[in-house]
Amino acid sequence: MNHAEIKNKVEKVTASVLKIDPKEITPTANFAFDLGADSMQTVELIAAYEEEFNIEMDETKAREVQTVSDAVDFIAGCLK
Repeated sequence: MNHAEIKNKVEKVTASVLKIDPKEITPTANFAFDLGADSMQTVELIAAYEEEFNIEMDETKAREVQTVSDAVDFIAGCLK
């Protein structure tokens, strides 16, 4: 899976979990400050990414991810 495919899926999952318009999601958008994710939604996002990409994420490291771009990079690393 290439970076663009990962980015598209991350945006789709993020929009679904946070119940926001996908147009609001930019690579530099911060999950908490720009997209309004609270701590519970952060856990839901991690679970949704794991399911969408069929991966196991280190939850501690995943919680350190702040932006959409960081999430794409993090997931790309998990897929290798």
